[in-house]
This record gives sequence, C-alpha cells and structure tokens, in this order.
Amino acid sequence: MVSSQDKSEIVFFDLETTIPARPGQKHAILEFGSILVCPKTLMELDNYSTLVQPSDISLISAMSVRCNGISREDVVSAPSFAQIADRVFDILDGRIWAGHNINRFDCPRLRDAFQEINRPPPQPKGTIDSLTLLTQRFGRRAGDMKMASLATYFGLGAQSHRSLDDVRMNLEVLKYCATVLFLESSLPDVFTANSWVSPNAITRNRGNQKSSPEGTGLNNSTPSSSSLIKDQPISTPQNNTLDNHPILSLMTPGLGDCELNLAETCSAPAPDPFNMSPLSNLVEEGRIQPDDTIMESISESLNLSTANSSDAFRDRGDFLKPNNISVPSITVVLSPAFQGLHKLQILHNNSVLHVCCEHMKVRFGLSTKFVDYAGQPRLSFVLDASSDLCQVLDACDNLAHKMSLDSGSSSDWRPVVTRKAGFVNSPTIRLHLPTVWDGNSAKLSTEIYQKESSSTQKVVFSRYDVAELDALLAPGTFMDVYFSLDPYDYQQNAGIRLVAKKLVVHSS
Repeated sequence: MVSSQDKSEIVFFDLETTIPARPGQKHAILEFGSILVCPKTLMELDNYSTLVQPSDISLISAMSVRCNGISREDVVSAPSFAQIADRVFDILDGRIWAGHNINRFDCPRLRDAFQEINRPPPQPKGTIDSLTLLTQRFGRRAGDMKMASLATYFGLGAQSHRSLDDVRMNLEVLKYCATVLFLESSLPDVFTANSWVSPNAITRNRGNQKSSPEGTGLNNSTPSSSSLIKDQPISTPQNNTLDNHPILSLMTPGLGDCELNLAETCSAPAPDPFNMSPLSNLVEEGRIQPDDTIMESISESLNLSTANSSDAFRDRGDFLKPNNISVPSITVVLSPAFQGLHKLQILHNNSVLHVCCEHMKVRFGLSTKFVDYAGQPRLSFVLDASSDLCQVLDACDNLAHKMSLDSGSSSDWRPVVTRKAGFVNSPTIRLHLPTVWDGNSAKLSTEIYQKESSSTQKVVFSRYDVAELDALLAPGTFMDVYFSLDPYDYQQNAGIRLVAKKLVVHSS
C-alpha cells in the first residue's frame, strides 16, 4: 500500500456510468477504478476499484447494461458514492491525473458526484488526457482514437468497459504509442515518409525545438512588447528527472508541479508565432479557456505561407469578390504541408481562394480575451456577413467538412459563418489578425490602411498598441477586407479560420 502522504505517483482512473435515457438527465457513477503508477518506472504500485450504487437505481437502463455490463443486481449491495468519497478523494487529490477523455467526461462526472454530497472535489496537480495527447502526437492512425480502437490497433484485445481493466489498458496503449514515436524520432525522414498519420493530424518531434512548425518554440524569457498586456507566466519546474521518460517526455509542458523537463524549450530560439502547441498547454492549465477563437487559431502551425511576414499581402487581383466566385468552381484538396503531413486547401478554378469584401461593418470590436504563449493577445473581431459572402463560405464549409470526414477526422466541425439563435438573418464571421515576431517584439502581419475621401494611407503603429488598434476597429466601422481561408483540425475541433491579410478602414 502506498502511503497516503506520497503524492508523486500518476493516478490513472476511469468511471463507468449510466447512459442518460433523456435530455437533461445526468450520468450516475456505477464504478470507479484507479491505479497508482510510478512516473519513473511506469510500474503499478497500487490499485482500487469498486462498484457504486447510484441514488436512483432505476437509472441503470438496458442501454447502460449493454455498454458496460453492470446491471442493477450488480450494484444493489455496492456502497454509495458518499461511502467511498473519502477513499476516492485520498487517491486523487494532489496527484497527477491520467485517463482517456477524462477532461470531457470523467472529471465533470466526479465534480458532479462530490457536489451532490456537498463536498469539495479533489484537485489534480496536473492532468494528462491521453485522448488529447495521442491525437496531437500520434495522429489518427487508429481511426477515431477511442480506447477500443487503439487497443485493436496494437493487438491488445477488446476493451472490457470496466474501470480497472480500462485504466490498465490505457497505460499499455501509452507505452506502445511512446515506443512507436521513439522509434520514428530516430529515423524521422524514413518513418515519416511512409507514415500512416492522418492528413489533419499534428505531430511534433521533441528533439527538434527550433522555431519551425513542428517545434514548440516556447521561450519563457521573451518579454511582452506591449505595456498594455500583462505577462502570462509559464511555470518551469526545477526537477528534470523525467527528461527521457517514455511517456511524459511526449507531453507538452505546463502541468503545474509535475516533474517535466523544459530545459530545451526554455533555451529555444525566438518562438514561432504560428505554432499553437504552447497555447494548448495554457488551455490545459486553465489559464485561458478554449472557444472558437482558440480552436480556429491552431491551424497557423501548418500555414507556412502565413508565417512568412514578407508575404503579408498579395496583389488585389489575387482576391476575388464574392459575386465573382463561382460556387461550382470551388474545390477542396489535401495539400502537402511538412514532413509528409497534409492539410486541407480551398481552391477556386484550381487556384488558392482569397476573398475580398468591400464595405463590411464591424459587429463586435477587437477581442483580446485570449493570449498566446508569449503573453500577447490573440486578436480577432466580428463582422456582419452579406448573403453572397455567406453563400461562398457555406459552400467552402460543406466541401471542407466532407473532405475532413473522408480523410478520417472525427473532430467536431465548427461552421465558419455564425448564425446565432434569434439572429439567423444577421450572420457574422470572425476575422483573425495574426501576429508575427521580429526579434523580441511583436507586430501585426495584417496590412492596415485608412481611407479618407479619395486618399488611402497605410497605418503605421509606433509599437504593438492594442488600444490604438481597438479604436481603429470599433463596432460600426466600415472597411474593405482581404482574407484567406485556412482550414484547421486540432484536438477534436475543426473548421475554417479566416485570416486577415489586408484591411482598408473607412474613416467616415
């Protein structure tokens, strides 16, 4: 038995629950299972599992039984959750939590269960969601990346959907994935060329931390170049004993007090502003919350042309007005990105589609709610969308979504045109303003001009001033916009991100 005072282990845990029979009905916990694992040797040190009797046993439907095999008779003499709460709290509180899809499923169910008995829930030292981790690092080689699919892929047998068996299988799957990635990293050119990685998967080699799309490029010493933006500190644990850990070395940094080595990343060159992996770490840590703007920004890590600040704007002739775009001429293809990977690309008459819209109205001004890994705001704003623009974007959306599904993605698709309930006839789009780095300072890669009567002049910012930009893009302002369409697929979210290349702001 591991001492209750020793909190250095990783706890893999899993819940089996009822399946709600109607909307609004909650999941009731039927089984809790966990193993404590040594983070250095990956040996199982202790385990605990128990059936749980729900407060309403009638919630165990035939559908629930078919899923996990746990019947009403199985739990009639089992303890209630209140009776095992002390043990569960002691196992979980203050440890690193690990499990498959725990961020979306198991953790919320646990919080609900503790809330129902009027007790504060346990708090993790850090969280490893293997669904997120493996989708990001291993790609979609195993299809939908569910535990059953991964187990079949590696020949580990069928998933039992019982808590203790599933957490042990989870650990084995991580070992297998880590081994494959370790072997591939030894001969990346050979393995990647023949890789089974899904076209929309993002994989990174931890051995290469240069400022490139496949490296994290995190630099904690880079200061914010705007006095208006508060620094977003990223913790750098002192203990680097897990430098070559077969599983934890694959993780992105940012697990609070976890023993993760960040020596390479802290000494890396200036960060690549279009590599979004550090941003996902901040989401995991809870410093920023994911929403459409976060998920849509992920695709910048693959958008090599956007990352080049010298290619900020094309000639006006490269941009088409919506009424000059033929919907039947729009196609979506898989285009090579880097190291054998592909990403979706939207074409019009076999050329990359870029769109120009005149006299668009700003609905909601500059959003600075979310920050990137350097502490700079990830900028975007919302515009009213005309019917002809919506027709074009909806066509692109449908084609890209279909291609995404055909390529094996199971991510949730987020429409590029937003139609809020009650405002269906007032659709909007979100336009993103990418930031690039020049040495230790940040600047917009979007060219901005101001139009006054018959003259148009380029706006030059003396520094990275969000307040000045916010005033320029105030709600109700009209502008001509030039943007590209950048499909993304990251961490179970996919869609099309609209990236501003040029803005012409009307002064009157």
